Amino acid sequence: MIELRVCSSLSRGSMSPAQAARMGRLAGLRAMVLTEQVDSVTMTATLAQLVPAVRRLSLFGGIEVIAGCEIAHMPPALIPDAVQEARSLGARFVSVLGQYLGSYAEEGTNLAAIDAGCDLLAAPGLISEEEAAFAAERGTMLDITACGTQALANGHVAVAARAAGAPVAVTGGVCEPSQFINADLRRAVALGAGMTPQEYAETRSRTGALLSGLLRS
Repeated sequence: MIELRVCSSLSRGSMSPAQAARMGRLAGLRAMVLTEQVDSVTMTATLAQLVPAVRRLSLFGGIEVIAGCEIAHMPPALIPDAVQEARSLGARFVSVLGQYLGSYAEEGTNLAAIDAGCDLLAAPGLISEEEAAFAAERGTMLDITACGTQALANGHVAVAARAAGAPVAVTGGVCEPSQFINADLRRAVALGAGMTPQEYAETRSRTGALLSGLLRS
C-alpha cells in the first residue's frame, strides 16, 4: 500500500518526518511520498531539509519514503515554473493542490497544474471535461481523497476521469496521524466515489508501477 500525499511539520502537518514515516509503517504502508505543501517562497528551504532526510528514513525506517512537494495557493501563471523548480531541487514527485470545493485556489489552477506536467492534481474539485481530457493526455493523475472537504467532489472526479480515460490516485491527504487510512478504508473511498473494483485494482497497479519508477530514478 502506497500513500502519495503526506505533509509533515516541515509544512502544514503535525508530525515530524520521522513520526510520519513511523505512523505510515504502522498503518501498513510500504511506501509514502512526503508532499510538503510549498509555494515559491518556502520551496527552497523546505526541500533542502526534506531531500536528505528521506534517504535516512528509507534506509532505517522500514518504509520507502520519497521526497516530494505539493504546490498550493499560487497564481496559475507561476505554477509551471514552480513545478520545474521543485524537480530541480530534488522533489521526485510533484503534486499541485487543485480547485476543491471551498478552496482558495484561483480559477485556472487545475489547467495550469496539468499543463505544467505535475504528477498529481490533488483535490481537483469540479474538474471540467476538457481538463480531465488534458490530464489523460499529459498522464497527470486525478486525486480521489479521504481528506475532509477535499473529498466532496470525489464522485464527480471519478466520473470525469472515467469518461476521459485519465489516471486516478486514491489518497488519504495525511497531515496528522489519524488521517492515515488502511487498505479497507482506501478501497471504500474508491468504491464510494463510484469506482468499480476493476478500476480500483488498476489504480493500485498503476501506483505500484509509479513507485517502482521513482525508486529506480
